[in-house]
Amino acid sequence: MDQGTLQGIGTILAMLAFGGVIWWALSPHKKKDFEEAAQLPFEEGELDGDSQSDEKRQDL
Repeated sequence: MDQGTLQGIGTILAMLAFGGVIWWALSPHKKKDFEEAAQLPFEEGELDGDSQSDEKRQDL
């Protein structure tokens, strides 16, 4: 095998990997997970760091 053949095989493997990621990201069974993750910044709730500071405030 010469260098051109190896580069061609590498290109095809990269294209297949890219296609796999696109297929995974756009597949219908992942839609619900991505919608839930998109709403995380808008949910009200305590962060791990905030809950510790709230406990300290109650002790004062």
